[in-house]
Amino acid sequence: MTFPRIFLSTAVAVLAYSGIAQAGTIENLERERAIMVETLLAPNITAEERQAKIANYQRRLVDLERMTLRDKSLEGDTKPVVRKAFENYDLTFLVHAAVEKNATIVDHWLEQIGISTHSLMSARMGRR
Repeated sequence: MTFPRIFLSTAVAVLAYSGIAQAGTIENLERERAIMVETLLAPNITAEERQAKIANYQRRLVDLERMTLRDKSLEGDTKPVVRKAFENYDLTFLVHAAVEKNATIVDHWLEQIGISTHSLMSARMGRR
């Protein structure tokens, strides 16, 4: 056998026997939420594009939030990521929390991280 054939055979065997990484419901939820927050903050897209993307993310987040809330495997789970997620309900379940408080997702998120509309509007751009 030549080196490339041995290497290819070994690579195929390793891939066949390796476990498949699988993200849980909280990880999926956090990834989608991070993508949406990144879109909220993106300076290079128009307001219309931002609104369309947020509406799309919002639909996906509602589904992921429901899946996470109904995930029986998380009951009694003491992993730090699970505890932190449920301790910070208003940030983890962003869409549900915004609806419960009758606020937009952006306003709710900004409030949760401690930024008010007034402080945002009075901020000035400058160099540090």
